[in-house]
Amino acid sequence: MARIVVIGATGHVGSYLVPRLVDQSHEVVAVSRGIRSPYRADPAWQQVERVELDRDAGDADGTFAGAIADLDPDVVVDMMCFTPESASQLVDALRGRIQQLVSCGTIWVHGPAVAVPTRESDERRPFGEYGIGKAAIEALLLAESNRDGGLRCTVLHPGHITGPGWPMVNAAGNFDLRVWEALAAGAEVILPDLGLETVHHVHADDVAQCFQRAIERPAMVAGKSYHVVSERAMTLRGIAETAAGWFGQEANLGYLPLEQFLAGLAPEHANATRDHVTRSPSMSIAAAASDLGYAPRYTSAQAIADGLQWLLAEGRLETGGRSLRA
Repeated sequence: MARIVVIGATGHVGSYLVPRLVDQSHEVVAVSRGIRSPYRADPAWQQVERVELDRDAGDADGTFAGAIADLDPDVVVDMMCFTPESASQLVDALRGRIQQLVSCGTIWVHGPAVAVPTRESDERRPFGEYGIGKAAIEALLLAESNRDGGLRCTVLHPGHITGPGWPMVNAAGNFDLRVWEALAAGAEVILPDLGLETVHHVHADDVAQCFQRAIERPAMVAGKSYHVVSERAMTLRGIAETAAGWFGQEANLGYLPLEQFLAGLAPEHANATRDHVTRSPSMSIAAAASDLGYAPRYTSAQAIADGLQWLLAEGRLETGGRSLRA
């Protein structure tokens, strides 16, 4: 079995991935900025080596990548790379020393869809600092992997990661918990345009599944990238109607043109909605299914329901005593 270093191990996906790797008898080193608890408790963490490293500071002074290499891994899983410069430092330190680097990207490397479901090979028009940065990281890693003597690299592109531990993208395309509360109460919820824009959720455990499968197939996945999402995207209207039904309600929906809709939101919610609806992702997982045997356990609706159950259990949603029946 391999010695696997997971950077960002206590985050959303790492909280599911680390126990999966331990269960497969891998030796796991969990790297995080601080020694904090994972989002999901699991006895497997008792077998994990914990290392505290500040990536921002280490990238700035040139020490982070070397510190990762000095952990003597066979495989590195990088959940927390956000700039090409950071990726380049890590590749330079790991080249010739490890078997495989698996990096977390994003479906936002594509930008607005032209045809759906979008395939990895389709023309890309990323916009925004995050999507453009992640696209540049992907290009760097895949070029490295495909050159003679290069480090084997694979990039996995999750959708809107969902599940226990944090709010998920709602029917308005943002993270305002009051949207879920209004749907539970049967109150009116306003959606942008006709509510037919799409978002593509994925449960954090399904993302972890795909990382695990990529680690098991290093030669197959070297120099490639894969979408990691649920089987099908959902429209905003579909999310609203489905979620209202879980609380025994019919969705009471109204609609406004996008710019008028955004003008009525707090800036953080308006920015999130604009980011989501202007991309309206609907991604293909055919490549991941073929090469990796990836089969998401959760539909988009099931992933959302799991996240809502956690929010309810944590007392972060007020539903007037109505329970969720998904």
